[in-house]
Amino acid sequence: MTNQTIRLVLATSLLCGSAVPVLAQAEGGPVIEEIIVTAQKRAETLQNTPISIVAITAAGIERQGIRDITDLQTVVPGLQVTPHPNSATTARVFIRGVGNNDDQITQDPSVAVYLDGVYIARSQGLSAEVADIERIEVLRGPQGALYGRNATGGAINYITRAPDLDSFGFKQSLAYGNQDQFRSRTRVNIPVADILAVELGYLRSQKNGFVSNPGTGVSRWGDQRRNAYRAAVRLKPSDTLDIRYTYDRSDIDDTPVFMALAPFYPAMADRPRAGSPFVRNLLRNDVTAQGHNLTANWEATESLTFRSITGYRKLDGVTHQNYLTGAAGPFALYETDFDQNQKQFTQELQAIGDLLDGQIEYVLGAYYFDESATSFDIARAFRRPIVERTVTINNSAHALYGQVTFRPEFATGLYVTPSLRWSGDKRQATLQTATIPASGAPVITPSGHGDRSFSNVSPGVTIGYTVNGDDSSANIYAKFASGYKTGGYNVRASTIARFEEGFNQENLDSWEAGVKSTLFRNRLHVNLAGFVSKYRNIQVNVQSDPGNISVTDVLNAGKATIKGVEADVRAVPFKGLTLGLNYAYLDAGYDKILNAAGVDVTSSFNFVEAPRNTVSLNAQYEFPATPIGVLTAYVDYFHQSRKFSSSTDKRYITGAYGLLDARLSLEEIPLGFGSWRLAAFARNLTDRKYYIGHFNAGMPAAIFGEPRSYGLELAFEY
Repeated sequence: MTNQTIRLVLATSLLCGSAVPVLAQAEGGPVIEEIIVTAQKRAETLQNTPISIVAITAAGIERQGIRDITDLQTVVPGLQVTPHPNSATTARVFIRGVGNNDDQITQDPSVAVYLDGVYIARSQGLSAEVADIERIEVLRGPQGALYGRNATGGAINYITRAPDLDSFGFKQSLAYGNQDQFRSRTRVNIPVADILAVELGYLRSQKNGFVSNPGTGVSRWGDQRRNAYRAAVRLKPSDTLDIRYTYDRSDIDDTPVFMALAPFYPAMADRPRAGSPFVRNLLRNDVTAQGHNLTANWEATESLTFRSITGYRKLDGVTHQNYLTGAAGPFALYETDFDQNQKQFTQELQAIGDLLDGQIEYVLGAYYFDESATSFDIARAFRRPIVERTVTINNSAHALYGQVTFRPEFATGLYVTPSLRWSGDKRQATLQTATIPASGAPVITPSGHGDRSFSNVSPGVTIGYTVNGDDSSANIYAKFASGYKTGGYNVRASTIARFEEGFNQENLDSWEAGVKSTLFRNRLHVNLAGFVSKYRNIQVNVQSDPGNISVTDVLNAGKATIKGVEADVRAVPFKGLTLGLNYAYLDAGYDKILNAAGVDVTSSFNFVEAPRNTVSLNAQYEFPATPIGVLTAYVDYFHQSRKFSSSTDKRYITGAYGLLDARLSLEEIPLGFGSWRLAAFARNLTDRKYYIGHFNAGMPAAIFGEPRSYGLELAFEY
């Protein structure tokens, strides 16, 4: 790479808002640790992967206090994770402004979540918390060419560490903090034989909510009471065959999240300390999620590996919510109870190989998905049942996909990667609704039945060029990717006919250009990506009855353009100090929306969960070793600009906010045996008051983010 090219990369990063330090080119010295990812189904460095991706290692997960999927938002700009008002145990996930603003078992998410390759259709549970996570990969933009389920927004991959065949291992961590925080995490690895090892894990986590309940029932809103269990078995009968089985189970007994009466933006309510004394019989949620994963890798030859990923997951959840008791009298505006049971089976087969001494690399795959679920929910107004709803689904999906990378010998550094995916989806659903008037017998509507099939072909292509210099390199790429999300049904439809009609698939085409540069002898990484996405046939929620927030219709009525820039920078200016910056700029807007009558209503709609700017800054300094251990200080700051939180009401805005977190740890404490670590941590150090959701709950309502929390953690590893 020439000096002129290096200067151009640095100048571009500065224009994108990256505060990049100027580093001296010195022999030896500290370097940035390479991160190995498997986003393209084969191990390769993050810098060589032509995808806009944020990868968080096990050390980063610990430093940044990532406990569940909601914690990723402050680490990955462009990612938004908010709780659903009906169920705080269900996360709504958006990447680059693409996601689901509703949570229905009849609709697929726009962002796919995977655990060791198994797609998790309904992301409730703690399976990723109890596991020994090796890294988390967040892929931004349409994914489908290499993944089981197609997704228009992106994918989040949790990759766990396999049981160790060679040595016994034991890990125990204990954390205590304010709000009665307690977290115990235990893992043990047991080699049974040269070819067999077992790993067991247990997690106990609790934290009190910050809003008390002076009414009856549970004593606080927002309590966390969670247990998780995991068992993993690894069998490696030969050098070419590796089989892993894992089982995980999560029990979540949290209390409902508190909704506060909140004024419209820019005014903001005070963070509450107590709810209404008129609350009656507030109940704890009861969610159990569990899953099985069987993965087999067979190296048929040195250049060909076959992989089978079999998954079965089950979810049983009972959740409750109370909407604004006391805001307009001694009753709740609404109360809801949901009882859902879901199970899914997935099977994926992959062939991963290369030809002509690595000039051709390929991944071929076949995928099958089957899901069934039932849901029963009750909505009450002023403590009187008004609607009872029973829903069933039966879904199946098939897919064939492939990706081939050509690296011609005559053009060193050049690569071309075309991809293609075929998807077929079958969706079946039923709906039975009973409306209960103030007096008289329930009015039971005719049962609704839906049965539709969808198919799609999603092409993609990436063209890239790798430049290698004496002390720097750059991977420059341009790519096109197409994503698709299947159609479905809307249980909140205004009529049974609209439910049975359902809605069609939506599509997103994305054009992206980026550079991943390694500079100054691997002491500075500057990764940049710019993209333009065209979003078609968007599944838009339209509120059909302004007086009833529970009634909405979903129409394939939208077209949108989403543009953005993403920058990820890491630097090691001198020994001991590591700096990081992640930034995302997003410009998302609807081009056209037609209502059911064909009238253009574009001006009435907002693009939700799409803040214009998000940035994450972090710094870590490792002090010289001392007789009592190695002291490391870590601090990070996250900021996001305001965003719309309602698609149809411009008054619902979540304001801008920033969060400061810190961690001070003493590692390698010499206590004679094993490895000991003591850490002090704090989140939201400045006690910033902020909303994580602002919405219409019959009256303007908001869910507040956590106040300042802090504590100590002691960890032992042998």
